[in-house]
Amino acid sequence: MFDAHLHIVDPRFPLIENRGYLPEPFTVDDYLARVRHLGVTGGAVVSGSFQGFDTACLVDALRRLGPGFVGVVQLSPTASDDEILRLDAAGVRAVRFNLRRGGSAPLAALDTLARRVHEVAGWHTELYVDSRDLEPLHERLARLPAVSIDHLGLSAAGLPALLRLVECGVRVKATGFGRVDFPVADALRAIADADPGALVFGTDLPSTRAPRPFADTDVTLVTEALGPDLAEGVLWRNATDLYRIETETASVTWTNR
Repeated sequence: MFDAHLHIVDPRFPLIENRGYLPEPFTVDDYLARVRHLGVTGGAVVSGSFQGFDTACLVDALRRLGPGFVGVVQLSPTASDDEILRLDAAGVRAVRFNLRRGGSAPLAALDTLARRVHEVAGWHTELYVDSRDLEPLHERLARLPAVSIDHLGLSAAGLPALLRLVECGVRVKATGFGRVDFPVADALRAIADADPGALVFGTDLPSTRAPRPFADTDVTLVTEALGPDLAEGVLWRNATDLYRIETETASVTWTNR
């Protein structure tokens, strides 16, 4: 399994209070202990709203996790090309716009920054956004080089808008099942029907602020909803393609831990 969405919260690095919230520590060691029985062979460490533009924790986590793990960073619009390339060399593969919680570059910077990181380093763009807000963004997102949407878009009311973007090539993270307001299995099937390569699965650990945190049964839900062939893509192949993972290296490295 490739865990396409996880956070590392290491108290050695600074945190920024976000709307009165600070997460509890969840270190690399905590993460590895939590997922070891799940067959995780790689993943995407995502910068949270509470980390702002500070990349030190993310880069440290990638160094400790090793090949097979990549980063998704919140990046200032004023970041230089050299900074983008430095982060790329450290394993970062995407930029995140947190439109729901803040802490990232603003929506006004989306077009310019998304295109620049793709041109400079081949990164895609990830959005934490309520799907109810996607309709007015459709043309902008559909024109960007590569985009994914977090947590199945969160809202049933926005699912039609999300599916329209999927039909244009946008990816969707099957993550945060405890955050959504609809039957997850139905949404998974609808997205897979629109594009069987669109979905990538992630644990969302440590499930910060989620009404219901990740459970091992979320993995089973994917398999039961989609069947083994589609589920294999969602749990592994689609994400290794999105994040440009060398799968042989990732598997061997994890096995030898």
